[in-house]
Amino acid sequence: MSQPLRFALNRMVAPRLSLPAFIDLALTLKVDAIELRNDLAGVEIEDGTPPQQVRELCAAQGLKVLSINALYPFDVWNDERRQQVLKLAAYARACGAEGLVLCPLNDPADPRTEVQRSSGLHSALTELAPILRDHGLLGFIEPLGFEECALRHKRTVVEAIRAIGGLDVLRLVHDTFHHHLAGEHELFPELTGLVHISGVEDRQAPLNRIRDGHRVLVGEADVLGNVAQIDTLRSSGYSGYLSFEPFAESVHGLADIQQALAASIAHLRQALA
Repeated sequence: MSQPLRFALNRMVAPRLSLPAFIDLALTLKVDAIELRNDLAGVEIEDGTPPQQVRELCAAQGLKVLSINALYPFDVWNDERRQQVLKLAAYARACGAEGLVLCPLNDPADPRTEVQRSSGLHSALTELAPILRDHGLLGFIEPLGFEECALRHKRTVVEAIRAIGGLDVLRLVHDTFHHHLAGEHELFPELTGLVHISGVEDRQAPLNRIRDGHRVLVGEADVLGNVAQIDTLRSSGYSGYLSFEPFAESVHGLADIQQALAASIAHLRQALA
């Protein structure tokens, strides 16, 4: 008997709702976990909401905060990054979050060679691991599938985590969109701490032209193979959350996001039954 599906809502699902309204959305859908973001203007964390307030609102409804999304670019380590992560980690601990999502540099103008990128990744993880330990947090590393990204493949991450002795605090994010874009076939369910799900329905867009703006909720017309990816992860041992992360304006502008999410959840439950 396989585990029931566990869904979560990334704040990107409804970036304009107030936090109480976003929490209500989760509760109505019987979803018990959310992810916050630090890159959305006008809502927490950017609007200055104190972490204690986030903790109280979520705890009152029995909601888990899985992560704050994200430290960027985590793989370019410097004093600025250290200050950034210390601030984020303190907020995460105070608001009751389980971890921080770590995103790599995604910039066509990145001048570094592969060797420099690899060395940057190792030194960043070496610096991050003790900070995460000190704050009782996990670091969820998310390779991005875009061609220009400094870190596209999960295998690279897994090797680096092992090399720096970070297995206690570092995990992978399996993002169904980025996994598809990277053309990666390997899965590491035992090291996967979080799964981000979104669909793409544009059949005409070439792979290297697909961007965040294409990412909608997962439905029948999905071309990313979400169902197959999730099925493989789960049958090989992943039992964690599937967190909805649609970036498309068409989703953010929906009059009834609750109904749209309910339909996507129903579709996935049926397809994975």
